[in-house]
Amino acid sequence: MASQYNRFTEAYNVRLEAATLAKNRPHPIHLANTEELRYRRPFDCEFPGQPSHIASYTKGLPHDPKTGLLIKPNDFQTFIRALDAGDEFSIREVPLGPQIPEPRFISGIASTPKADGSPTDVRAWESMAAGNTYGLEGPDAQAVTMPPAPALDSKELVYEISESYWMALVRDVPFTRFDDDVVRDAVRSLNQTEWIRFLAKGGPLPPSLSDAQRKRLRKPFTIDTVFRGVTKGDLEGPYLSQFMLIGNSGIANGNKIEDGFVQYGAHRVDQKVRAVEDGRDYMTTFKSFVDVQNGADVRGREVYSDGFRFITTPRDLTTYVHFDALYQAYLNACLILLGMKVPFDKGLPFQLDDDVDKQQTFATFGGPHILSLVTEVATRALKAVRFQKYNVHRRLRPEAVGGLIEYYHNNPDSEIVAGVKPLYEALDKDMLNRVSMHNESQNKLCDGDVPRMSDFEDGESSATRLLPMAFPEGSPMHPSYGAGHAAVAGACVTVLKAFFDHGYELRMLDENGNMVPFAFVPTRDGQSLKNVISEYGNKPLTVEGELNKVCSNISIGRNWAGVHYFTDYRESITLGEKIAIGILEEQKLTYGENFSMTVPLFDGTVYRI
Repeated sequence: MASQYNRFTEAYNVRLEAATLAKNRPHPIHLANTEELRYRRPFDCEFPGQPSHIASYTKGLPHDPKTGLLIKPNDFQTFIRALDAGDEFSIREVPLGPQIPEPRFISGIASTPKADGSPTDVRAWESMAAGNTYGLEGPDAQAVTMPPAPALDSKELVYEISESYWMALVRDVPFTRFDDDVVRDAVRSLNQTEWIRFLAKGGPLPPSLSDAQRKRLRKPFTIDTVFRGVTKGDLEGPYLSQFMLIGNSGIANGNKIEDGFVQYGAHRVDQKVRAVEDGRDYMTTFKSFVDVQNGADVRGREVYSDGFRFITTPRDLTTYVHFDALYQAYLNACLILLGMKVPFDKGLPFQLDDDVDKQQTFATFGGPHILSLVTEVATRALKAVRFQKYNVHRRLRPEAVGGLIEYYHNNPDSEIVAGVKPLYEALDKDMLNRVSMHNESQNKLCDGDVPRMSDFEDGESSATRLLPMAFPEGSPMHPSYGAGHAAVAGACVTVLKAFFDHGYELRMLDENGNMVPFAFVPTRDGQSLKNVISEYGNKPLTVEGELNKVCSNISIGRNWAGVHYFTDYRESITLGEKIAIGILEEQKLTYGENFSMTVPLFDGTVYRI
């Protein structure tokens, strides 16, 4: 009885110690950017002087078909009350979609019946109450935070939405051909924004910039750095991480890593993605934009080409992040690292010969342990980022900024969008003209059997300045900041950097039996991979660099789709990193072995657990 008593008492004490560790972490104050009530409606209209919420996330609430703006300010307050309450009864009271008789939707794509003949449905908000749930390990969902998001009238947003527009214009340029003229034009345009010129000019920075803003400043771009991430390894080698392309050798060395097959037990999974039709974007008519803001569920109406290919263009990457199982890329990376027998972190136990250690890793410090943990952290990161999205920042999506720009361009004297003027005037007008020509070309297409021109009245220009979207439905049904994909990426990659030797150089066995470095990119048709390491001076890529890069690839892949901004990526990966570190710290208390983990962080420092 004494032994049994000691065990359950010690088990309780370990849990208590982990809970105490979590409790002692300081809970931060959550600060938003004060925009929610800043912009007001004119006094000569309905709801005079009340907030317009033009700088807030309102997708799903009823929007005016002529302006694309929120109809009733009180709907937004009902939305906030439901978020704070977090119960299903309060959430059911929030008005969702157009509150009008038929036709419910006004655009061709949304008013067309689905394939089964049923009308287009409305999309509900996604996991509104997730940030109010409690976790049993790691930091509480509300124990981590993010700095205020860039404001609508900020120089930072001018850069961010400009980048969103240029990414839309570059979606079909292969990653291996970023010397294309349109990419060079993007570089010139982005480098002219005041946000990028802060560092280009040198000298003291404006004292008004916060510490978070100073960290987010970026140096002028080149064709080799534009649209890339900001962590160690992001600028080394090809744009895409090797973990997005290669596979492992599999059972009995049945594959070459350049075949792109990732071994899942006795099965293998192909790294190729379904190819969508090149050059086709969505939400380029104002009516389709309004319908999507009203929650029209037009998912699944994108057009595909025949076959599959390796991720070759930014559009291919948007397809990956449209359908990925969220932790999929990091689980693949873990399997590839295990298959390549990449050594573990030097501080972990049981790495000597079997006749010395007398045991092998498996349930602890081995494959099953790492594979399960790299997925386990994902849900914790999602809950934390949901609290930031819904309960703190409620940042409008890039598509909504595009809607504001389009409405302001056509109605510059409208008081309700007067707050858009600083943003609009600071934008590169040549860039906007390119967007309008691009959208005019897009609006000659059909969605199914319905011409997009049917969305326009006689004499109305189809050359809109809306943000061209990679998905018919635009962004998901939740606010922009932070980003779920990026928070999960930050958490999962942090776990992998903790377990594996992050400084290990990636090499493969060549046909002569030599271990040589590699850097694979897709061929022009995307059907195979070629090793271009010689183009990078035969300098080996590292585990840390390629893990950081896959984190950035997935996070920025959402930016390529038009659904997120740069800051959504930058701040969210750090939030995910904090979640993972907390989980690793608490789990360490449960082991009898004396071990450590050395984790390189995204800011370039190193943390030891």
